[in-house]
Amino acid sequence: MQIGFVGLGRMGANMVHRLRRDGGHSVVAFDPNPDARRSVEEFGATTVGSLQELVPQLTAPRGVWLMVPSGHITQETVETLSSALQPGDTIIDGGNSNYHDSIARAQSCREHGIDFVDAGTSGGIWGLQVGYCLMVGGADAAVERFRPVFETLAPPDGFLHVGPPGAGHFVKMVHNGVEYGMLQAYAEGFAVLQAKQDFGELDLHGIAHLWNQGSVIRSWLLELAERAFERDPQLHDLRGWVEDSGEGRWTVQEAMDLSVPAPVLALSLMARYQSGLPDGFGNKVIAALRNEFGGHAVKPEEAAAATPAP
Repeated sequence: MQIGFVGLGRMGANMVHRLRRDGGHSVVAFDPNPDARRSVEEFGATTVGSLQELVPQLTAPRGVWLMVPSGHITQETVETLSSALQPGDTIIDGGNSNYHDSIARAQSCREHGIDFVDAGTSGGIWGLQVGYCLMVGGADAAVERFRPVFETLAPPDGFLHVGPPGAGHFVKMVHNGVEYGMLQAYAEGFAVLQAKQDFGELDLHGIAHLWNQGSVIRSWLLELAERAFERDPQLHDLRGWVEDSGEGRWTVQEAMDLSVPAPVLALSLMARYQSGLPDGFGNKVIAALRNEFGGHAVKPEEAAAATPAP
């Protein structure tokens, strides 16, 4: 089927590639960066130079997938598209928007006769290879209309319609809160191993590999730790700076609003704030893992001395 696509960054370009390669979907894409547009033209996507040019290239009922930064940029893009699209068309937000914003955007789009679908998307830079886990919120008819797109992007059983508008980004928010806790547990464990010198310098790469062989704590994140330690056994080349990207904070706030005890998630969030202070090895582990699964920015070790603490 045909889909418009806005945002061709780390994940967006790979998603267009997967849509073309695995589903043969017709994609009309926009990104303000000409190099990003050229990158998806190699996959057979058609590109345009502005949002205003995008809509006329799509056949009604239209669908436009957004993969842009949450907050102001998403809001501005939704407003621009809402003015250009027609009743019966659909906007799909695949970014990490706050679910409250998604509920409000769905209501605003509904006033224009436009469907709004929030597609919480997990998979990072590995999604092209293994598929994207999609947590989708929206009206039944709108979600079903784009099922072929969702099923192309996702691995088997990797797409679920979780509820009405806002539900997709709510589930993705909690998913990322859980991610904070899992990363923190691995970080603290490897920090203890790295600090223990009684047995010489423990082989962190070897231990990560070992734990992936039938251990109860084996996981994809641990496989990524294995990769990171293979390249840099003591993570000397990066600083343990870990960005608070928002979703963990929102999850902890939601837990407080609902009076749900979530001490692990709360403390993991606090550790993100602490990562701006002088380094601990555990923060390096989290920074390395986030770079492995999502291509998230890292700060090289040599920059640490020049970077003031917050």
